[in-house]
Amino acid sequence: METIKRIHHITAIVGDPNENLKFYRDVLGLRLIKQTINFDDPSVYHLYFGDHNDSPGTVITFFPWTNNNYGKKGSGQVGRIAFRVPKGSMDDWKEHLKAQHIQVEMTQLFGDNTLEFVDAHGLELAIVEDGTEANNKDILGFHGAVLLSGNPEGTKVLLTDLMGLKELDSADENHHFETIGEEKHHIVISIPPQPTGRFGIGTVHHIAWSVSGMDELKEWQSKLKKEGFGVTAVRDRNYFNSIYMGEKGNVVFEFATDGPGFFVDEDKELLGTALKLPEQYEQNRQEYETLLPELDI
Repeated sequence: METIKRIHHITAIVGDPNENLKFYRDVLGLRLIKQTINFDDPSVYHLYFGDHNDSPGTVITFFPWTNNNYGKKGSGQVGRIAFRVPKGSMDDWKEHLKAQHIQVEMTQLFGDNTLEFVDAHGLELAIVEDGTEANNKDILGFHGAVLLSGNPEGTKVLLTDLMGLKELDSADENHHFETIGEEKHHIVISIPPQPTGRFGIGTVHHIAWSVSGMDELKEWQSKLKKEGFGVTAVRDRNYFNSIYMGEKGNVVFEFATDGPGFFVDEDKELLGTALKLPEQYEQNRQEYETLLPELDI
Protein backbone atom coordinates (compact mmCIF):
# COMPACT_ATOMS: atom_id res chain seq x y z
CA MET A 1 0.00 0.00 0.00
CA GLU A 2 1.42 3.37 -1.02
CA THR A 3 2.26 6.04 1.53
CA ILE A 4 0.19 9.24 1.32
CA LYS A 5 2.20 11.71 -0.75
CA ARG A 6 0.13 14.89 -0.82
CA ILE A 7 -3.14 16.67 -0.12
CA HIS A 8 -5.72 16.01 -2.85
CA HIS A 9 -8.07 18.88 -1.97
CA ILE A 10 -9.56 20.76 0.97
CA THR A 11 -13.27 21.57 1.18
CA ALA A 12 -14.75 24.42 3.21
CA ILE A 13 -18.15 25.95 3.84
CA VAL A 14 -18.55 29.62 2.85
CA GLY A 15 -21.32 32.12 2.23
CA ASP A 16 -22.52 33.88 -0.93
CA PRO A 17 -21.07 32.07 -3.98
CA ASN A 18 -20.24 35.26 -5.86
CA GLU A 19 -18.37 36.67 -2.87
CA ASN A 20 -16.51 33.37 -2.74
CA LEU A 21 -15.74 33.57 -6.47
CA LYS A 22 -14.57 37.17 -6.25
CA PHE A 23 -12.19 36.45 -3.38
CA TYR A 24 -10.49 33.33 -4.68
CA ARG A 25 -10.44 34.41 -8.34
CA ASP A 26 -9.91 38.16 -8.12
CA VAL A 27 -7.97 38.50 -4.86
CA LEU A 28 -5.99 35.24 -4.69
CA GLY A 29 -5.73 34.73 -8.45
CA LEU A 30 -6.95 31.12 -8.53
CA ARG A 31 -8.99 29.73 -11.41
CA LEU A 32 -12.54 28.44 -11.07
CA ILE A 33 -12.01 24.98 -12.55
CA LYS A 34 -15.38 23.38 -11.85
CA GLN A 35 -18.89 24.51 -10.99
CA THR A 36 -21.11 21.64 -9.98
CA ILE A 37 -23.40 20.77 -7.07
CA ASN A 38 -22.89 19.14 -3.71
CA PHE A 39 -23.69 15.54 -4.66
CA ASP A 40 -25.12 14.97 -1.16
CA ASP A 41 -27.14 18.22 -1.16
CA PRO A 42 -27.85 19.26 -4.75
CA SER A 43 -29.47 22.53 -3.67
CA VAL A 44 -25.95 23.88 -2.95
CA TYR A 45 -23.11 24.62 -5.37
CA HIS A 46 -19.80 22.80 -5.14
CA LEU A 47 -17.17 25.18 -6.55
CA TYR A 48 -13.61 24.04 -7.27
CA PHE A 49 -10.63 26.39 -7.57
CA GLY A 50 -7.05 25.56 -8.52
CA ASP A 51 -4.03 26.90 -10.34
CA HIS A 52 -4.17 27.62 -14.07
CA ASN A 53 -2.49 24.34 -15.02
CA ASP A 54 -4.86 22.00 -13.15
CA SER A 55 -1.88 20.87 -11.05
CA PRO A 56 -2.32 18.20 -8.35
CA GLY A 57 -2.18 19.55 -4.82
CA THR A 58 -3.69 22.93 -5.68
CA VAL A 59 -7.45 22.35 -5.47
CA ILE A 60 -9.61 24.03 -2.83
CA THR A 61 -13.37 23.51 -3.02
CA PHE A 62 -16.37 25.17 -1.41
CA PHE A 63 -19.97 24.57 -0.43
CA PRO A 64 -21.44 28.11 -0.55
CA TRP A 65 -24.33 28.38 1.90
CA THR A 66 -26.73 31.31 1.59
CA ASN A 67 -28.51 30.88 4.94
CA ASN A 68 -26.20 32.92 7.24
CA ASN A 69 -25.58 29.79 9.31
CA TYR A 70 -22.07 30.56 10.53
CA GLY A 71 -20.06 27.78 12.10
CA LYS A 72 -17.92 27.63 15.19
CA LYS A 73 -14.23 26.86 14.76
CA GLY A 74 -12.95 24.17 17.08
CA SER A 75 -11.87 20.59 17.61
CA GLY A 76 -12.93 18.11 14.97
CA GLN A 77 -12.18 20.46 12.09
CA VAL A 78 -9.37 21.55 9.81
CA GLY A 79 -8.17 24.98 10.84
CA ARG A 80 -6.05 27.47 8.91
CA ILE A 81 -5.26 26.58 5.27
CA ALA A 82 -1.88 27.71 3.94
CA PHE A 83 -1.01 28.43 0.31
CA ARG A 84 2.54 28.35 -1.06
CA VAL A 85 3.95 31.23 -3.11
CA PRO A 86 7.29 31.74 -4.90
CA LYS A 87 10.43 32.80 -3.09
CA GLY A 88 10.67 36.55 -2.59
CA SER A 89 6.96 37.28 -3.11
CA MET A 90 5.83 37.54 0.52
CA ASP A 91 6.11 41.33 0.68
CA ASP A 92 4.18 41.68 -2.56
CA TRP A 93 1.40 39.48 -1.16
CA LYS A 94 1.35 41.43 2.07
CA GLU A 95 0.91 44.71 0.22
CA HIS A 96 -1.61 43.21 -2.21
CA LEU A 97 -3.83 41.94 0.60
CA LYS A 98 -3.57 45.21 2.53
CA ALA A 99 -4.58 47.08 -0.64
CA GLN A 100 -7.74 44.92 -0.64
CA HIS A 101 -8.40 46.08 2.96
CA ILE A 102 -7.59 42.62 4.31
CA GLN A 103 -6.00 42.54 7.74
CA VAL A 104 -2.78 40.51 7.82
CA GLU A 105 -0.51 39.21 10.57
CA MET A 106 2.96 37.69 10.32
CA THR A 107 3.53 34.60 12.50
CA GLN A 108 5.65 31.43 12.57
CA LEU A 109 2.68 29.05 12.54
CA PHE A 110 4.11 26.76 9.87
CA GLY A 111 7.65 26.86 11.21
CA ASP A 112 8.57 29.71 8.86
CA ASN A 113 7.29 33.20 8.11
CA THR A 114 3.53 32.78 7.79
CA LEU A 115 1.26 35.56 6.54
CA GLU A 116 -2.13 34.98 8.17
CA PHE A 117 -5.46 36.47 7.02
CA VAL A 118 -9.12 35.50 6.58
CA ASP A 119 -11.32 35.35 3.50
CA ALA A 120 -14.63 37.10 2.84
CA HIS A 121 -16.52 34.64 5.08
CA GLY A 122 -14.10 34.25 7.97
CA LEU A 123 -12.22 31.20 6.70
CA GLU A 124 -8.68 31.22 8.11
CA LEU A 125 -5.95 31.31 5.46
CA ALA A 126 -2.20 31.83 5.26
CA ILE A 127 0.64 32.29 2.79
CA VAL A 128 4.11 30.74 3.13
CA GLU A 129 7.04 31.22 0.76
CA ASP A 130 8.49 28.31 -1.17
CA GLY A 131 12.18 27.98 -2.08
CA THR A 132 11.24 28.16 -5.77
CA GLU A 133 11.86 31.39 -7.65
CA ALA A 134 9.36 32.53 -10.27
CA ASN A 135 8.67 35.50 -12.50
CA ASN A 136 5.36 36.15 -10.76
CA LYS A 137 3.82 35.88 -7.33
CA ASP A 138 1.06 33.41 -8.25
CA ILE A 139 -0.02 30.81 -5.72
CA LEU A 140 1.77 27.52 -6.40
CA GLY A 141 -0.69 25.34 -4.49
CA PHE A 142 -1.12 24.28 -0.90
CA HIS A 143 1.63 24.66 1.65
CA GLY A 144 -0.43 22.77 4.21
CA ALA A 145 -3.09 23.00 6.88
CA VAL A 146 -3.72 22.99 10.61
CA LEU A 147 -5.70 20.12 12.12
CA LEU A 148 -7.81 21.07 15.15
CA SER A 149 -7.78 17.57 16.56
CA GLY A 150 -9.74 16.62 19.65
CA ASN A 151 -7.17 13.85 20.22
CA PRO A 152 -3.76 15.12 19.06
CA GLU A 153 -1.89 11.93 19.97
CA GLY A 154 -4.41 9.75 18.12
CA THR A 155 -4.19 11.97 15.04
CA LYS A 156 -0.39 11.93 15.23
CA VAL A 157 -0.30 8.13 15.24
CA LEU A 158 -2.58 7.98 12.19
CA LEU A 159 -0.50 10.50 10.25
CA THR A 160 2.85 8.89 11.00
CA ASP A 161 2.25 5.16 11.54
CA LEU A 162 -0.44 4.57 8.91
CA MET A 163 -0.21 7.42 6.41
CA GLY A 164 3.57 7.79 6.47
CA LEU A 165 3.97 11.50 7.12
CA LYS A 166 7.30 12.57 8.55
CA GLU A 167 7.36 14.32 11.93
CA LEU A 168 9.41 17.52 11.87
CA ASP A 169 11.39 19.20 14.60
CA SER A 170 9.51 22.14 16.04
CA ALA A 171 10.31 25.14 18.20
CA ASP A 172 6.73 25.44 19.48
CA GLU A 173 4.24 23.24 21.28
CA ASN A 174 2.33 22.23 18.13
CA HIS A 175 3.08 18.99 16.29
CA HIS A 176 4.51 19.51 12.78
CA PHE A 177 4.51 16.95 9.96
CA GLU A 178 5.33 16.77 6.26
CA THR A 179 4.08 14.51 3.47
CA ILE A 180 6.80 12.51 1.71
CA GLY A 181 5.77 13.43 -1.84
CA GLU A 182 7.30 16.09 -4.04
CA GLU A 183 4.91 18.75 -2.69
CA LYS A 184 6.00 18.19 0.94
CA HIS A 185 2.72 19.49 2.31
CA HIS A 186 3.08 20.70 5.87
CA ILE A 187 0.54 19.59 8.50
CA VAL A 188 0.26 21.15 11.95
CA ILE A 189 -1.69 19.59 14.81
CA SER A 190 -2.77 22.40 17.10
CA ILE A 191 -2.03 21.90 20.82
CA PRO A 192 -3.92 21.85 23.15
CA PRO A 193 -7.35 20.74 21.84
CA GLN A 194 -9.97 23.45 21.48
CA PRO A 195 -13.63 23.17 22.46
CA THR A 196 -15.65 21.18 19.93
CA GLY A 197 -16.45 23.06 16.74
CA ARG A 198 -19.63 23.20 14.67
CA PHE A 199 -19.76 23.13 10.89
CA GLY A 200 -21.10 26.21 9.15
CA ILE A 201 -19.98 29.21 7.13
CA GLY A 202 -16.32 30.00 7.76
CA THR A 203 -15.26 26.46 8.69
CA VAL A 204 -13.48 23.65 6.85
CA HIS A 205 -15.54 20.53 6.21
CA HIS A 206 -12.76 18.05 5.38
CA ILE A 207 -9.27 17.46 4.07
CA ALA A 208 -8.72 14.93 1.28
CA TRP A 209 -5.55 12.89 0.74
CA SER A 210 -4.41 11.75 -2.67
CA VAL A 211 -4.22 8.08 -3.69
CA SER A 212 -3.23 6.87 -7.14
CA GLY A 213 -6.30 4.86 -8.17
CA MET A 214 -9.17 2.55 -7.28
CA ASP A 215 -7.04 -0.42 -6.26
CA GLU A 216 -5.08 1.76 -3.88
CA LEU A 217 -8.27 3.36 -2.55
CA LYS A 218 -9.77 -0.04 -1.74
CA GLU A 219 -6.55 -1.05 0.01
CA TRP A 220 -6.81 2.05 2.19
CA GLN A 221 -10.48 1.32 2.86
CA SER A 222 -9.62 -2.19 4.04
CA LYS A 223 -6.63 -1.06 6.09
CA LEU A 224 -8.54 1.69 7.88
CA LYS A 225 -11.42 -0.65 8.68
CA LYS A 226 -8.97 -3.15 10.18
CA GLU A 227 -7.58 -0.35 12.35
CA GLY A 228 -11.07 0.28 13.74
CA PHE A 229 -12.03 3.41 11.83
CA GLY A 230 -15.55 3.90 10.53
CA VAL A 231 -15.06 4.17 6.78
CA THR A 232 -17.70 4.85 4.12
CA ALA A 233 -18.31 2.90 0.96
CA VAL A 234 -16.49 4.15 -2.12
CA ARG A 235 -18.31 7.17 -3.53
CA ASP A 236 -18.21 8.28 -7.15
CA ARG A 237 -17.57 12.04 -7.31
CA ASN A 238 -17.30 12.13 -11.13
CA TYR A 239 -13.79 13.64 -11.04
CA PHE A 240 -12.46 11.15 -8.50
CA ASN A 241 -13.61 8.27 -6.31
CA SER A 242 -13.25 8.54 -2.57
CA ILE A 243 -13.89 7.25 0.93
CA TYR A 244 -14.51 9.25 4.10
CA MET A 245 -13.75 8.63 7.75
CA GLY A 246 -13.66 10.44 11.07
CA GLU A 247 -10.20 10.09 12.60
CA LYS A 248 -9.62 9.86 16.35
CA GLY A 249 -9.59 13.62 16.77
CA ASN A 250 -12.92 13.81 14.84
CA VAL A 251 -11.45 15.61 11.83
CA VAL A 252 -13.09 14.37 8.62
CA PHE A 253 -10.52 12.73 6.34
CA GLU A 254 -11.23 11.83 2.73
CA PHE A 255 -9.01 9.61 0.59
CA ALA A 256 -9.49 10.45 -3.09
CA THR A 257 -8.15 9.05 -6.35
CA ASP A 258 -6.09 11.22 -8.68
CA GLY A 259 -8.33 10.35 -11.62
CA PRO A 260 -10.28 10.50 -13.75
CA GLY A 261 -9.76 14.26 -13.33
CA PHE A 262 -11.55 17.44 -14.31
CA PHE A 263 -11.42 16.98 -18.09
CA VAL A 264 -14.03 14.18 -18.17
CA ASP A 265 -16.82 16.67 -18.88
CA GLU A 266 -15.00 19.86 -19.97
CA ASP A 267 -12.03 20.77 -22.12
CA LYS A 268 -9.15 22.38 -20.27
CA GLU A 269 -9.72 25.85 -21.72
CA LEU A 270 -13.42 25.71 -20.73
CA LEU A 271 -12.99 24.53 -17.14
CA GLY A 272 -15.41 26.23 -14.75
CA THR A 273 -17.44 28.02 -17.40
CA ALA A 274 -20.65 25.96 -17.17
CA LEU A 275 -22.67 24.10 -14.55
CA LYS A 276 -21.76 20.42 -14.69
CA LEU A 277 -24.09 17.82 -13.18
CA PRO A 278 -23.53 14.14 -12.48
CA GLU A 279 -25.65 11.79 -14.54
CA GLN A 280 -28.10 11.08 -11.71
CA TYR A 281 -29.01 14.78 -11.44
CA GLU A 282 -29.02 15.76 -15.11
CA GLN A 283 -32.77 15.17 -15.45
CA ASN A 284 -33.32 17.96 -12.89
CA ARG A 285 -30.99 20.48 -14.54
CA GLN A 286 -33.69 23.13 -15.08
CA GLU A 287 -34.66 22.95 -11.41
CA TYR A 288 -31.08 23.42 -10.23
CA GLU A 289 -30.34 26.19 -12.69
CA THR A 290 -33.40 28.05 -11.38
CA LEU A 291 -32.59 27.36 -7.73
CA LEU A 292 -28.86 28.17 -7.71
CA PRO A 293 -27.70 31.82 -7.78
CA GLU A 294 -26.20 32.92 -11.10
CA LEU A 295 -22.42 33.16 -10.95
CA ASP A 296 -20.54 36.23 -12.14
CA ILE A 297 -18.29 34.27 -14.49
